Amino acid sequence: MAKFTQEFINIDLKKLHDEAASRCKNGWRYVQTLAVKVDGGTDLIYSFMKDGKLENLKVQAVTEKDTVQSITDSYIEAFVWENEIHDLWNINFKDIAIDFKGTFYKVATDAPMTIISPEVLERREKQAKIEAAMAAKKAKDAAGKKDDKPAEKKDEGKGE
Repeated sequence: MAKFTQEFINIDLKKLHDEAASRCKNGWRYVQTLAVKVDGGTDLIYSFMKDGKLENLKVQAVTEKDTVQSITDSYIEAFVWENEIHDLWNINFKDIAIDFKGTFYKVATDAPMTIISPEVLERREKQAKIEAAMAAKKAKDAAGKKDDKPAEKKDEGKGE
């Protein structure tokens, strides 16, 4: 038997589906999908195994605004993880073969799988609003400086 090895490979969200399909075609076994809440979103780690090698495809900082193409057309068993991640982390999946449409789990809160306390979340949101306001003010001030330049005089009524 081959020696067990493990590797983490960063992958772009847009390439995930095609990479999973390629692995299926080449005899890789789907193991799991893991979701990890991080600043800026949720990391998704899709694990595949072949010949003692475990490769973990890591898509970083997926947000609620992103759409993840389901891999269930290649690996039907992924429907469990994709429904779970949808329900617990609010990640949007497209074309899940068996889609529970948000009813896989019944949870009491909108985002139950977070270790961020409401107080920390409130501080982060407040800081983000302050930073956005500062950026908007800076952009407005920069635009105002452009408007303060004297307009070029046009020669009116003069012929060539």
